[in-house]
Amino acid sequence: MPERTTRAAAVAAVTAAARRHHAAYTLFNQALAEQLGLHPTDLQCVSLLGLEPGPHTTGEIAKLTGLTSGAATRLVDRLEKAGLVERRPDTHDRRKTLVSLTTARTPHIEAAWEAPGRAFEQALDDFTDDELAVIERYLRRVTDVGTEQTARIRES
Repeated sequence: MPERTTRAAAVAAVTAAARRHHAAYTLFNQALAEQLGLHPTDLQCVSLLGLEPGPHTTGEIAKLTGLTSGAATRLVDRLEKAGLVERRPDTHDRRKTLVSLTTARTPHIEAAWEAPGRAFEQALDDFTDDELAVIERYLRRVTDVGTEQTARIRES
């Protein structure tokens, strides 16, 4: 019985730490977005587009960000106006427009990420390679759960 209590306590501690992490990262994202003159959702979209091989249709951006197609269109409009993305016709399908990051303001955003990026990397310095693999596995798993739960909430 004590093992269950210990595991339950460990799961509760991880869950509480994850909630605190999410709140801290949300506040960090808002502060960085403000510094860059962007909406937090816009900054997250730029970050996601930088991680995902592109270009993408606005519909794909809607799925990637969890926005409706109309909200994703407005998001892309804002990012285009800010010089962060560009739209180009899809050479394979004339009905589609592809969106990709520009190189114009990307250095400005990358520069803003330098100090926080170093700090986040330093936070991982004392973890072993095996521990880093566990952390990555955890983050991938909870990202999938978060995506699934977002869909569940929106469908209900």
